Amino acid sequence: MAAFMNSVWVGAETGILKGIDLEKKLASNYSNLSTLSKEQEITAMCWGDDKENQICLGLRNGVVKTFDLEAGEYTKEDDCSGGQGSFKGIAKIDDHLITCTESGLLTVWKDDPEQNIEINVGENICKMRQNPDKKNLLATGGKENDLKIWDLENYSEPIFKAKNVRNDFLDLRVPVWVCDMQFLPESSKIVTCTGHHHVRLYDPSTPQRRPVLSVEFDEYPLMALSLVPGANSVIVGNSQGRMGKIDLRKGLVQKAFKGFAGSIRSIQCHQTKPLVASCGLDRHLRIHNVHSGELKHKVYLKSRLNCLLFSSQDPPTPEKTESDQPGGKRASDTREGSAQSDSDDDVWNKMDTVTERDTPAKQPRRVSTRKKVKTKH
Repeated sequence: MAAFMNSVWVGAETGILKGIDLEKKLASNYSNLSTLSKEQEITAMCWGDDKENQICLGLRNGVVKTFDLEAGEYTKEDDCSGGQGSFKGIAKIDDHLITCTESGLLTVWKDDPEQNIEINVGENICKMRQNPDKKNLLATGGKENDLKIWDLENYSEPIFKAKNVRNDFLDLRVPVWVCDMQFLPESSKIVTCTGHHHVRLYDPSTPQRRPVLSVEFDEYPLMALSLVPGANSVIVGNSQGRMGKIDLRKGLVQKAFKGFAGSIRSIQCHQTKPLVASCGLDRHLRIHNVHSGELKHKVYLKSRLNCLLFSSQDPPTPEKTESDQPGGKRASDTREGSAQSDSDDDVWNKMDTVTERDTPAKQPRRVSTRKKVKTKH
């Protein structure tokens, strides 16, 4: 199977790069399984070029590998070790890699090592994101390390540094824990999600450094987010496997997505279609309809998943099945390597439906109101 035909790419804790062809309902591994180790865990991914012909993989051991989709093989391996901890984000600008580690070392890797750019963005980083419209802008954030936006053309100081929200109703400081963020297209705004179940919207074009919108979702840490095309809403997922769609104009939860069984680690919406892909610790890749919340595809991939890339090519539309009809059977899941039916579903579908026998309701007991009349003999 040609690697470039895959619609979704995911990186696993085991270090395996997996490509999923949704049209053929196939999932393939693109790694040498005999040489894998925990040090090769894929912790970050990005496209290697604008045409999506390459994928850059950031491994736990500090190596960045480049996978060529057309050739179906790895063509480059760079030692980008520096700082401590795993990669919390990788990107590319002018064919140069950008990496950010958990310890807060953001590095732009040049052809000449002496020209590398190193920026200390603060400790305990959870995520680094690149602005897709202005690739010289980067956002970082983490535990007790609030949102910052950096300009690679002038990186001595961040061009924006968020200010913590005001104290709570007990006049206690609100802890900071930025887990993910994303730039709004064609705008200076940026949205973040936190480990304290907040979704916050910032507008660096205004003097205000506090969020212009703050919304709570559920009660657990929010691990990932992705903007819905149109930038009017965002989809977030938390550590308990709950995913929701939030309106950024009104600050309301619009939709809840179901079917998860573990922490969600990565979410990405398709660029043109109303589809959102998500993966996490329950080893499944899921693709939902953004508006209806309907589960379109579900793929079991055997390994715990950290990150994903949703190709901009048009994904296939699933054929109409019995599950789309009222009272129809549930569509079977897509299994790795082939489309197999779920054995549990088959067992349930073959069982006879047991209904309670209709029995007439008991009649209420009649109580006589007549008085007995004594007769004389």
